[in-house]
Order: sequence, then C-alpha cells, then structure tokens
Amino acid sequence: IVFYEGRNYMGRHWECSSDCMDTFRHFNCCNSMRVSGGHWVAYEKPHYMGYQYILGPGDYPDYHSWMGFNSCIRSCQMFPPYRGSYKMRLYNRPEMMGHMMEFMDDCPNVYERFHYRDIYSCNVMEGYWIFYEHPNYRGRQYFMRPGMYRSCGDWGGFNPMIGSFRRMRTNM
Repeated sequence: IVFYEGRNYMGRHWECSSDCMDTFRHFNCCNSMRVSGGHWVAYEKPHYMGYQYILGPGDYPDYHSWMGFNSCIRSCQMFPPYRGSYKMRLYNRPEMMGHMMEFMDDCPNVYERFHYRDIYSCNVMEGYWIFYEHPNYRGRQYFMRPGMYRSCGDWGGFNPMIGSFRRMRTNM
C-alpha cells in the first residue's frame, strides 16, 4: 500500500508492506492511496483505533473514495487472504443474549432481515466481515475478525447501530 499526502497521488508518499502501529513519522496526512497487493484496514488513529477503512486492491484518488471522514490515517494492518466459508451470529443484547440470528451471506439491510436496528453483540465463527453503520454498505466501517464481540465497543463502535454487513471476500 502506498500513502500519498496530496490528492491524486501527489506529494510526499510512503510505501508500506506490513502492519504499522503509527504512521506519523512517515507522513502528515493522507489524501490518496494505491493498494497494489493484499487487503488492508487503515485506521484514523495510532494503535489500530478510530475510524476503520477496509481497502482492497485499487486506486483511491482522495479520501472520499475510501469513504474517509478526513485525511487522517495513523495506522494500518494487512489481513490474510481467506477462501473458506462464512458464518456469524448477531444478538440484540450484550454478552450474546437476546434474540439471535445466524448469517452466512451479505445483508444490505439489517432491519429488514433481523428486525432489530441495534446489534449489541456478535460471534464471528468463520470468515472476515465488514459491518456498516447504515443500510446499503454506507457509513462507518468495522472490520470483524473471527471471535466473540460481547459489546459494540469490542469492534470499535460507539453505538450498536449496524445498518448492513458483508463478507470480506479476498479471492476476487
């Protein structure tokens, strides 16, 4: 992945090929990126915190093209290719309590399928997933690795509102 300070791949740049907890020493701001290999999660803050942006191979000429809220990228992680099956359980209460529904495919509108607007906990059993704050894959993004998420804070959310989700497909 190559980070550029200017839009349209201009200005100072830095190429990264592995996880980086703090990009500050390499560039001041990020207004464009090129991902030539792998799949990445870029974070607004150091130590993999703040807004998350899931990036596949391609060109991103400005921060709007990766659904960025600003030009601040302060850490990044590569995640491995995955070619297995996908499975997760969503719950309308914290600690895997309340109404549960199991999913193995993408969902453009959580309320239409689950009948709840808020997802308080989740068990990702197989595959990598992306949660979106709003329906139709819009808004804040949350990268979900296999594991138990007992509250929305466990995946970096400030509130339990999830409008849509999809499988992170790396074998495209």
